[in-house]
Amino acid sequence: MALAIFDLDNTLLNGDSDYLWGRYLAECGLVDSEHHARENERFYRDYQDGTLDIAAFMRFSLRPLRDHPRSLMERLREDFMRERIEPIMLPAARALIERHRAAGDTLLIITATNAFVTAPIAERFGIEHLIATLPAEHEGRFTGEHAGIPSFREGKVARLEHWLSEHEADLAGSAFYSDSHNDLPLLERVERAVAVDPDARLRAVAAERGWPIISLRA
Repeated sequence: MALAIFDLDNTLLNGDSDYLWGRYLAECGLVDSEHHARENERFYRDYQDGTLDIAAFMRFSLRPLRDHPRSLMERLREDFMRERIEPIMLPAARALIERHRAAGDTLLIITATNAFVTAPIAERFGIEHLIATLPAEHEGRFTGEHAGIPSFREGKVARLEHWLSEHEADLAGSAFYSDSHNDLPLLERVERAVAVDPDARLRAVAAERGWPIISLRA
């Protein structure tokens, strides 16, 4: 069975779930609105520029999980899914997923966004396999740090290789769909790299290498 791999933010979603989650927490009063919004914007610009310090960003984005009761965060996540995520789940993305499912491909989402935010999104798309950055836990509480390798840039390759080993799978016939130049390390590893509504840097690379360029927003 071939592996169909999907980036999540700005690929299957018409937006960035990590960024939107931060804004949602600020609107709910769980973080200092002005400071959090400023830092959220700064980290998002760094991501777009390819200069993101992933460890610093993870400490920033995971701190609210440490600072508030898990039950509260899980309840807010349900509202966040309904109000902010479901409206940006692209119909064309669903159709693409279903084409791969009908072909018998194994479906996998791989994202730098943490698993607390992304697990229910993968479930809504009907995708069983998810590689996401893992929030660290101790005695049932989030610590505010990440566990293991963040699934970002080269980290996506490392995490995927571990997943392949665990599942006795390989990249024969594999495809990876992404919008971001940050995913070039993984795009270069699969058999079929597909640029989805790509940023300018990825669009240029895709055009140079003859990779398909598609839109799921039409």
